[in-house]
Amino acid sequence: MDDLTRQLEEFRSHLADERRASPLTVSTYMRDLLALHTYCMDHELPLDARKLRTGSLRAFLAASFDGRTASTMARKVSAVRAFFRFLEKRGHVTDNPAASLTRPRVPKPLPEFVTVEDAFRVVAAPGKHAPDAVDEQRAEAIALRDAAILELLYSSGARVSEVAGLSLGSLDLAGHHARVLGKGQKERLVPLGAECIAALQAYLPRRPDLVDKDGQQHGTALFVGRFGTRLGARQVQNVVQRYGMLGTGRPDLHPHTLRHTCATHLLDAGADLRSIQELLGHASLGTTQRYTHVTTDRMMTTYDRAHPLARVRRGVLRDDLGPDAGDD
Repeated sequence: MDDLTRQLEEFRSHLADERRASPLTVSTYMRDLLALHTYCMDHELPLDARKLRTGSLRAFLAASFDGRTASTMARKVSAVRAFFRFLEKRGHVTDNPAASLTRPRVPKPLPEFVTVEDAFRVVAAPGKHAPDAVDEQRAEAIALRDAAILELLYSSGARVSEVAGLSLGSLDLAGHHARVLGKGQKERLVPLGAECIAALQAYLPRRPDLVDKDGQQHGTALFVGRFGTRLGARQVQNVVQRYGMLGTGRPDLHPHTLRHTCATHLLDAGADLRSIQELLGHASLGTTQRYTHVTTDRMMTTYDRAHPLARVRRGVLRDDLGPDAGDD
């Protein structure tokens, strides 16, 4: 095993075991760093991070560009910088060659959300559209499960991975909250609204109907699928897409849209940013502040559509009043 491979494996263990990064983060970072290893092999560069220089890293990133988006390149720079920062902290390198690498500016899109009416249509859809199942009992249990998932996503603003990771012991229905495990393995409490609690109370007695062919329940996962196994994030996403289509005609609805919708509707109703930050588990208030841009844009759209001064500027009100309007 060459030195660079050994150093990458050490970094992988650091991410997974010490940083407790998600499997997706680990695999994404390692894919980018393995591409660096391949580049070094192809260009006869040292297979040892201690011997790589800034120019070689810049050349690798330039060769990786090939029309890729700014966000992809920013991720690659982040992976390289994190790797060498790790080596520096471990004392493997003293002059960090990645320290001067800069990430390209990536414009952050405003959070996507749905209206209150559409949110209600989505969470009500499982009660109106029976899912496919081998028998009526199982179909009813799946519909109740899906209703609870949708209510939980919209009520709490939890991430899809947080909802998929819930166990029976995560719930405190009497206390109107659930304990979720968020990014960086950080626990937090998320509130559960009355409708969400009602949906969970309807689902929990029917959860045993979702069992395997031998009639055995698997573990303590809150949301289980076929054969009683825990639903993964992808399966939860499929639930949202199914009822997004059935409820609103949108085939592209994503769990994160319901998270954004929860935050946007709370802000519209007067909730303060700090409370929303805590609810969503944002490390930075700046991330939460993106929702103020959404609500400001909506406010200006409403203003332009309805305020008399804005209508006069567009010529709408003046046309309604006649050619002599405003000539007194």
